[in-house]
Amino acid sequence: MSSNPNCKYSYLVVLKLFLLLISGNLTAQKLTKDEAIRLTLENNFGILIATNNIEVSKNNKNILNSGYLPSLTANAGANYQSATSNTGFQGALDPETGQPRPDIEIEDAETQRYNASLNLNYTLFDGLGRYYNYKRLKEQYNLTELQARETIENTILQLFSVYYEVARLLENISTLEETLRISKERVSRAGYQFEYGQNTKLNVLNAQVDVANDSINLLNTKQQLANSKRDLNIILDNELEKQFVVDTIVNFISRLEIDDYLEKSSENNVTLLQNESNIRISEYDIKVSKSGYLPTVGLTGSYGWNENRNPPSAFFPGNVADTYTLSAGVNLTWNLFDGGNTITRVKNAKITLDNQELVKNQTERQVQRDIANALGNYENRLNVYHIQQQNVITNQNNFDRSQERFKLGQITSIEFRQAQVNLILAETNLNAAKYDAKIAELQLLQLTGQLLNIEF
Repeated sequence: MSSNPNCKYSYLVVLKLFLLLISGNLTAQKLTKDEAIRLTLENNFGILIATNNIEVSKNNKNILNSGYLPSLTANAGANYQSATSNTGFQGALDPETGQPRPDIEIEDAETQRYNASLNLNYTLFDGLGRYYNYKRLKEQYNLTELQARETIENTILQLFSVYYEVARLLENISTLEETLRISKERVSRAGYQFEYGQNTKLNVLNAQVDVANDSINLLNTKQQLANSKRDLNIILDNELEKQFVVDTIVNFISRLEIDDYLEKSSENNVTLLQNESNIRISEYDIKVSKSGYLPTVGLTGSYGWNENRNPPSAFFPGNVADTYTLSAGVNLTWNLFDGGNTITRVKNAKITLDNQELVKNQTERQVQRDIANALGNYENRLNVYHIQQQNVITNQNNFDRSQERFKLGQITSIEFRQAQVNLILAETNLNAAKYDAKIAELQLLQLTGQLLNIEF
């Protein structure tokens, strides 16, 4: 019996694909969901920026930025002067000699002055402005934490959208590789049958066309997988071409847990929590602005030292004088009218509060709508997933029977190919439905505020 070159070529291609698959699995590490989350939290640029913003807000709410601590300043100075003076006595006579009194000239007379002081200022009362401003800074810190949480939730959702896309393509590749293997067996079988006169050349050509199509589909899917892996590496801040495999197991949360999360969604939704925080900040802004109506009472204290070194003059001898000063005082400042600035600030702060209340009401309705839509999408995609599971079983049974009948010559290659295509579509649709349902579940969990509280 003569050997078939197409058959040998097919075996070589299968062997090469098998070796490539083995070598890829040896070099690629498994990227678990927990590891992906860890890398994202540690390396993602958006999360790192949000973390830095939290640190800034933490510094702002510190007692050092509250205005409650006194201010202490130190001052010191030194002054040096060198002067030459000439003092004349016009018309004056020396009582001893009776001669005109001579001029007195003093050269390079040095004057030195030194001073140092400590000054203490402390505000006892400022109309409660710093009290409410301190509370405002604390609330601003809470708001920054909520904004960081929103960034983390969005990033985690983005992470799993890409992660599950990689998983879907991996499973599709497995399906397409199996399809290609079966199609190549068809080419071999059709070639043998043609050699023995049991088949026409048309069947061989049809089988070869199907192999070509399956090969193209596999190559395209592998390219999509490579692109998706690069997308995932960007999120994880990995090397762009780092190779890995992902976990394709998907677990869904029970409906009882979903219902419990839905009941508490208004308490945990991050957008609603941010609105409430903005309202509290606006309330503090009003109180801070109203502090301008009240007086400010402060304490002052100082301790100082001065030393003067004076040179001798025409009439006085040189001297050194040291002075030590200790002083304390209380001052009251009451801006009875500031041109209407305080009144304007209070009015604008109240308008801002009204706007925040309106935004809250609008957001509550939008969140309710989004949750309802997300729940409907989740239930629909979960039902589609269950239907696709049964569809795969049906198409697998149909393909198995079609394959048996094709081997017995009871159906044509076109009918067999149709059963094969139906199975491919069913399996790829099942993969898509599985991950679509999981993404819909994660979107629902984000809206209920539970995305960061579950096991992935």
